[in-house]
Amino acid sequence: MSERNKVTVRIAGNEYVICGTESPEYIQKVALFVDRKLQEIMKRNHTLSTSMASVLTAVNIADESLKTSESLQEKELELSDLKRQNEELVQENEQLTADYSRARERESKLHLELARKEAEINEMRNTINTISNHKKLSE
Repeated sequence: MSERNKVTVRIAGNEYVICGTESPEYIQKVALFVDRKLQEIMKRNHTLSTSMASVLTAVNIADESLKTSESLQEKELELSDLKRQNEELVQENEQLTADYSRARERESKLHLELARKEAEINEMRNTINTISNHKKLSE
């Protein structure tokens, strides 16, 4: 079980003892955040009581928290979609790589076949030339 910390903090000029399992530094950081938000609201409207400003601060912080949570959910959905798209692209890349490899292999075979056919053609030409030369000599 985590150790519980008791930390004395100052918010809106009042001291509060906050207990929690977070580090004392973190608890101070949270209290400072709340104090600053409260001071911002009180500066904008000097007629607000501390309790009214505290409620508005809580509402503003809750609003920020909900918007952040919604944004996080949207980003998680985007990330999930991007991961799916990435996987599809990886699979497509693998398929294209395999297709390319087969095409290169086919190209090599065709080059060999072409070389054999060219050799056959050259051999036939030589044979024709030899026959033509023999015919010319015998005439």
